[in-house]
Amino acid sequence: MRFDHRHLLGIEALRPDEIVTLLDLADRYVALGRQQEKHASLLTGRTQINMFFETSTRTQASFELAGKRMGADVMSMAMQASSIKKGETLIDTALTLNAMHPDLLIVRHPHSGAVALLAQKVNCAVINAGDGRHEHPTQALLDALTIRRRKGRLHRLTVAICGDIAHSRVARSNILLLHKLENRVRLVGPPTLLPSGIEDFGVEVTHDMREGLADADVVMMLRLQKERMDGGFIPSEREYYHRYGLDAEKLAHAKEDAIVMHPGPMNRGVEIDGTLADDINRSVIQEQVEMGVAVRMAAMDLLARNLRARPTEVMA
Repeated sequence: MRFDHRHLLGIEALRPDEIVTLLDLADRYVALGRQQEKHASLLTGRTQINMFFETSTRTQASFELAGKRMGADVMSMAMQASSIKKGETLIDTALTLNAMHPDLLIVRHPHSGAVALLAQKVNCAVINAGDGRHEHPTQALLDALTIRRRKGRLHRLTVAICGDIAHSRVARSNILLLHKLENRVRLVGPPTLLPSGIEDFGVEVTHDMREGLADADVVMMLRLQKERMDGGFIPSEREYYHRYGLDAEKLAHAKEDAIVMHPGPMNRGVEIDGTLADDINRSVIQEQVEMGVAVRMAAMDLLARNLRARPTEVMA
């Protein structure tokens, strides 16, 4: 398996064949997760530290479970109560952790670029669990695995990404990944929630849901990132749902076998109709959660192999 990276900081640095390598390995971990005995020993003796500077439920739990299933010693730090709150810099925290000789560091941070900076200061492998508005690579990878398993392929599909694009690192990582694998990407949302210059990413942009969903194979809804909004981006949640919330009438414009995705947590009745979110024939939201554990197991597996193969060499 070819995966020439010391860290997983974003999708942008990955080649298409490396993405496929990771997804193929994750497929094997899906099978492991469905067995009665779910444990492997590939990370036995390895130490995994989870550092989440932003609150998280799904991503943090997924990384913890993935590490434990792989046999790692897993420690999750409560960063809200850490030395950062006492004035310690991110670099000082990185150096302190580095002195403990961890093997894998999982980091979520509210500022774009913070995870890459931290990765420069440690000797272990670092996985970006989301940094500001920049990237969330494992979310894009689990989305890709979900699509591939449901649609039977991950190329030449039409994917509509809808909602709060401007504040979404999930959208950015998915756009990068889907383009690398030759898919058609449409972005749908109000002008206030679309970043300026987004057309430079080679995507189609529309402010009309029905137009954006026309003949789509995949409909990916995004959460309204209220915590990152500092102004009136939408008139009201009710108006937003009327125009941009996914319901049966709007979904009817997509292909009959189109799947519905959402990275979670969902705001039912704002971004998506609750009945549609629970529709086992169209919605793959729970499958995304399952794929998340498998993808994170695969990512840690590949990075740990590189640590074993070249323990002192810093790779790109």
